[in-house]
Amino acid sequence: MVNLALMGAFVPTFLFVSVTPGMCMTLAMTLGMSQGVRRTFWMMWGEMLGVGLVAVLAVLGVAALMLQFPAVFQWFKVLGACYLTYIGVQMWRARGKLAIPTAGLVPQLLPRRTLFSQGFITAVSNPKGWAFHMALLPPFIDSQLAFWPQLVILISIILLLEFLSMLLYASGGKALALFLTRSNRVQYLNRIGASLMFGVALWMLLG
Repeated sequence: MVNLALMGAFVPTFLFVSVTPGMCMTLAMTLGMSQGVRRTFWMMWGEMLGVGLVAVLAVLGVAALMLQFPAVFQWFKVLGACYLTYIGVQMWRARGKLAIPTAGLVPQLLPRRTLFSQGFITAVSNPKGWAFHMALLPPFIDSQLAFWPQLVILISIILLLEFLSMLLYASGGKALALFLTRSNRVQYLNRIGASLMFGVALWMLLG
């Protein structure tokens, strides 16, 4: 079903790319800080759906057309960036549902639908993600073997690597939140989260 020689190069290549800091990893870390790891799973599901969709369309050639018309991404990018900027401002001011409360207080939780949609929008609104999958994924498909079984297996591996990487970042964010909360430095934690949100928003607009 797959070319084992190609698979031997595919896994480390996509593992390196997945674990490298990016928009989705930064978002996972920020949500891990404010919402907790389990709650961040909802963002992860949305992100993986987006990544899976991007990977399939990239291999099928749709990305080639979309990359020629950046306006296709513009609404997704502007919407996602504005929302993340709003969250960043709220966190900086220690207000809103993503702000980390002081010790002893229960954090406000975002709706699951909001977390899911933010993960999806972040994944599909990144032109670099489209270009990356279009450039790197097709070479790992053996033309001598059945196309769809290979594609399903490769994308499944990509999603697994994405999930594990986001889980790592979310867990790191949660650990940082616990450390700073116990040290009574919640204000710093909120501003760290806010800065990360601003960074992701800017990344979306300039990417």
